[in-house]
Amino acid sequence: MKALAIFICAVVLAAGGFIGGLAYKAHRERALGAAGPAPHSAPRRILYYVDPMHPAYKSDKPGIAPDCGMKLEPVYADDAASGPGTGLLNISPDQQRLIGVQYGQAELTTSSNSFRAEGKVATDETRLVRIHPKIEGWIEQVFVDFTGALVEKDQKLLTIYSPEMLAAEQDYLLALQARKILRTSPLPEAAENSDSLLRASRTRLELWDLSSAQVDEIETSGKTIRAVTLYAPAGGFVTARNAFPSQKVSPDTQLYEISDLSRVWVIADVFESDAGNIRMGQTATISTPYQNGRKLTARVSYIQPQVDPTTRTLKVRLETPNPGFQLKPDMFVDVEFQIATQRKLTVPSEAVLDAGLRKTVFVDHGGGHLEPREVETGERTGDRIEILKGLQPGERIVTSGNFLIDSESQLKQALQGSVERGADVKGHQK
Repeated sequence: MKALAIFICAVVLAAGGFIGGLAYKAHRERALGAAGPAPHSAPRRILYYVDPMHPAYKSDKPGIAPDCGMKLEPVYADDAASGPGTGLLNISPDQQRLIGVQYGQAELTTSSNSFRAEGKVATDETRLVRIHPKIEGWIEQVFVDFTGALVEKDQKLLTIYSPEMLAAEQDYLLALQARKILRTSPLPEAAENSDSLLRASRTRLELWDLSSAQVDEIETSGKTIRAVTLYAPAGGFVTARNAFPSQKVSPDTQLYEISDLSRVWVIADVFESDAGNIRMGQTATISTPYQNGRKLTARVSYIQPQVDPTTRTLKVRLETPNPGFQLKPDMFVDVEFQIATQRKLTVPSEAVLDAGLRKTVFVDHGGGHLEPREVETGERTGDRIEILKGLQPGERIVTSGNFLIDSESQLKQALQGSVERGADVKGHQK
């Protein structure tokens, strides 16, 4: 293992030296090319010689590098003075293609974050109906005879025989006969009283849930209905049943409970760290792991005012349509809340060279000139990272090839430091 570690370190050092040498050589060739031939200028002053493969090695005399056998390259005073002090790097288009330089832009973008919570399906309590009789009597026939049955509005549920209802029907028939007789009375008050009596009798029957059609049937036939029929006041699933043949019932007897599941509630447990991101009317996505990835859109309709002290979660109620009744009460679901954020200045994440305390982005100034600029970064969302300081919207930046460009930038700084130290030493010697 020790030998392997030494070998890996040697390979890394050799690769770093090779990249640094190439960068230094390219820099020197650019400096020479930019200067052009100067036949009438004074002789150029050589500061020292370096190994092109290992620029850290310096010599006062020309010769051969002891480690790699390459010829030492001179460093001229005018090269060092004109190049490194500018702060910009100059990389030709050919060199950019060679190292794979690509560009992007600093842009103002709007992102959205999300967080998940566990939810449980519940019946919408505003769509829950409990059915009680308004009279005493005995059940004769039961048409909906099991829990879970799906019923429609105005569907027959059962029939009830009630002596009290039967007596009210007879009173209504007597009121009809009285009105016929008193219509021919010479006293107008008698006819008016008969009409009032008839209306009161009819209203009594309707208040006991006898439908208008059934009352009209009594009036037309002149006969009472022995067992009246109860109809479903709303459609839905029968979630509770207490109706059996020959059973005695009274107004406090709950015969059925019907739940309309075309819309349901979802009770989500949101951790208190995310509670500040919940708003009334906010939308969320409901999904179940066993519905082939099908998703439904829900809306927050209620936020519980206290946090559960045991689980440290906040109960949030959402309402959602339930097509095909795919969501069942007490079913567990996943709830994903979306959080929209403000517009932020972002760049592709690969554009930022992160060296720990220092983060650098290379800004393109055109003509192959690149500026290494220190930036401050914020949150990372997807493949983009927020820039808090150091860039302006619309600036063109390098997104690929940053590592090699950064190597040359560091080499340039090292050369600048060497030149300055050499100039100081010679100044003291003079």
